[in-house]
Amino acid sequence: MLSYAARIKKETDGYLVTFPDFENVMTYGLTTEEALLNAEEALNGCLESDFERNFKLPEPSRIVGKNVYQVPVAPHIAVAIMLRTLRADRSQMEIARQLNIAYQVYQRLENPRKANPTVKTLEKIAKVFGRRVELGFV
Repeated sequence: MLSYAARIKKETDGYLVTFPDFENVMTYGLTTEEALLNAEEALNGCLESDFERNFKLPEPSRIVGKNVYQVPVAPHIAVAIMLRTLRADRSQMEIARQLNIAYQVYQRLENPRKANPTVKTLEKIAKVFGRRVELGFV
């Protein structure tokens, strides 16, 4: 599961959440639970926006310690990030040809706002990249 570290700091009126990997992302909550829910929303909103604008996304740092929590990336965003990472320097057109699908269909798979691949589609993609799909519920 793709996730990023978040630090939660107790403030006088709630809990402040910051992300070491994203200086521009912070949020808060009145409780730790609310802060973590808001952290997921803030992180995923930032990732979706930065990804669509082709910004280089940082690798998740593996910071551990007191008041550090792993915030999960939403599955639809994680799939888009993984596909672009796997594709590397190959073109979307090249991958679409190997999958025997239209370029526009593959393009949507790398768009977190439009992608909704089936498990069968993910299996086909994994095969093209010499990988396999592993799913689970946490």
